[in-house]
Amino acid sequence: MDLLGVAAVLLDADGRIVLWSPQAEDLYGYTAQEALGQYAAPLLGHEQYWELMIKLFAHVMGTGESWAGAFPIRHKDGSTRQVEFRNMRLLDDRGDFYALGLATDEPTLRELERDVALSTRLVSQSPIGLAILDTELRYVAVNPALERMHGIPAKDHLGRHYREIMTSAKFEVPEAAMWQVLESGIPMVDQSTIVGRSPADRDQHAWSISLYRLDDPRGHVLGVADLVVDVTDRYQAAMEAAGARRRLALIADGSARIGTTLEVEQTAKELAEVTVPELADVVAVDILDSVLDEHRPAPTDGPALFRALAVKAAYPSEAVQAADPPGHIAPYAADRLVTQTVRTGRSLLISHADDYDLAHIARDDHAATLLARAGVHSYMSVPLIARGHILGCLGLTRARNPTPFDEDDLTLAGELASRAAVCIDNARTHQRVRSAAETLQRSLLPSHPPRLPGLQIASRYRPAQATYEIGGDWYDVLPLGGDKTALVVGDVMGSGIDAAAAMGRLRTATSAFADLDLDPAQVLQHLDKITSGLEHYIATCLYAAYDPHRAACHLANAGHLPPVLVRSGKRPELLDLPTGTPLGVGGVAFETTTFDLGPGDQLILYTDGLVESRHDPIDERLETLLHLLDRPDRSLEGTCDRLLHELRRPDDSDDVALLIARFETFT
Repeated sequence: MDLLGVAAVLLDADGRIVLWSPQAEDLYGYTAQEALGQYAAPLLGHEQYWELMIKLFAHVMGTGESWAGAFPIRHKDGSTRQVEFRNMRLLDDRGDFYALGLATDEPTLRELERDVALSTRLVSQSPIGLAILDTELRYVAVNPALERMHGIPAKDHLGRHYREIMTSAKFEVPEAAMWQVLESGIPMVDQSTIVGRSPADRDQHAWSISLYRLDDPRGHVLGVADLVVDVTDRYQAAMEAAGARRRLALIADGSARIGTTLEVEQTAKELAEVTVPELADVVAVDILDSVLDEHRPAPTDGPALFRALAVKAAYPSEAVQAADPPGHIAPYAADRLVTQTVRTGRSLLISHADDYDLAHIARDDHAATLLARAGVHSYMSVPLIARGHILGCLGLTRARNPTPFDEDDLTLAGELASRAAVCIDNARTHQRVRSAAETLQRSLLPSHPPRLPGLQIASRYRPAQATYEIGGDWYDVLPLGGDKTALVVGDVMGSGIDAAAAMGRLRTATSAFADLDLDPAQVLQHLDKITSGLEHYIATCLYAAYDPHRAACHLANAGHLPPVLVRSGKRPELLDLPTGTPLGVGGVAFETTTFDLGPGDQLILYTDGLVESRHDPIDERLETLLHLLDRPDRSLEGTCDRLLHELRRPDDSDDVALLIARFETFT
């Protein structure tokens, strides 16, 4: 009624206006003072309609029949407006008749009629479920679509509370949202998706729920509208897409995190950490013992001997106790799934594991009991295969995660296992070669003489940490005649056995020329000729000869990084030496530079592996070296350890030779 603004006008038997409502003033433009006592026809009608108006008035008053219809009236401002009328005769207690005219603006009425018709059709024909609930969340209206979703007739909804129909605990969330919308008036559009089962059927559905508050024109809260869309197909597609994204993300994560080192155990641990908890609740990585111990061939039948490398669980579980601890070697019978996997090279999927399956997953009956108590219900066994060789097995179980493994999970586990197997194979090859390389490197390291006149010496050699190749860095401390000492560092470009062999030849030649008590520049000149005869190799070298009687150090440089001089009480500095060309270039003379040294002064010689880095400019690294050396009170051994600890990184691909000499008073 408020939307229509219905005007009421009462006429006496003569057609005079005796009652005039406020809405009549809004509709016709006349105030009550202007309208009361006036004849209605000349006040409200155009002259050409007076006769018709009087005729209709007389018919209503004479017959008592109501009249309804649209009629043009004259507004106070002179304009014509189409008005919808409802006219009827009234009788008072004295027997007098009156005519009541109820009227509203006809365009407004027609718009409201269209809105009502459209709303009715939208609600009844819409595939979207719609319910109107009052302020106590009792159903007031339900459309056919929601009837079908719920499987309950509309009449059985009416008057019942929301949770009487939607009884599952999951619908506590939309119930709370309804109270919030009633309180705040803020709509919630597609903000709540509920996955569950309706009273209509036992299949799982996904519903998107939108809510908005219903208010009347005066702002009085009538209730809440509940719009429900069945988005099961969209939800399932989203879940499948999310699963695909999760699998791709896990593969990408595995590519980045598996194989960061050339250590077999660390690689297995990384594989386990990537798969838990994203793919499995508990994971075990086991390798055939024969893969790590070549002297123990793998049997082709009977039990298979496994060495446990890693076990990982998403939470404390007895399933971990059923697995072998890392480092443990254990036989698994031929009928065990892990043995079948490594013998056939095929993955095994047990989506729903029963007691029989658990007995063939576990190593023994006790382990099977632990798996059962842990609630293990799904299992996968995936071989670790690299370059056509079966290395071991990846075992995955689910217990707390209720979703069983499926073929997509098996494919994902296979991708991760394949990546890890190659890394494990690389790691075991690396460990075997590195063992031999380290043995050779130790044989090439020099030994210090027990006592050097006027000198304290500390030295270190560290092989490259990111590769198993042997480097060509070396250092040497050579006693000379007249209490002199030669300090040498050098770096043969390249790596491998050939570089190590070239380094050995240069080190031997350096020792031989040093015994001749030659000037440092002359020593480098001879070494340059020898290096020229080494095919494909050049080398850098820094040669220093210290004379304790004169407290002087003579240095010559062949393309090497400058040494650092730390004088007592002064800041460390890079010595400004003629750089010279690397050994093996040929045809360029070398120069000898002499520095006076005092008691406590230190000379630091090093190869480029200490300061060069892919991540930082060489100038910054050299400045860091000077900063680290600005601690003259530190012992030489401590200084060596600190430099290696602060400047070396796990991914460094070059070896390091480091030699520090402290000069003392010689008498």
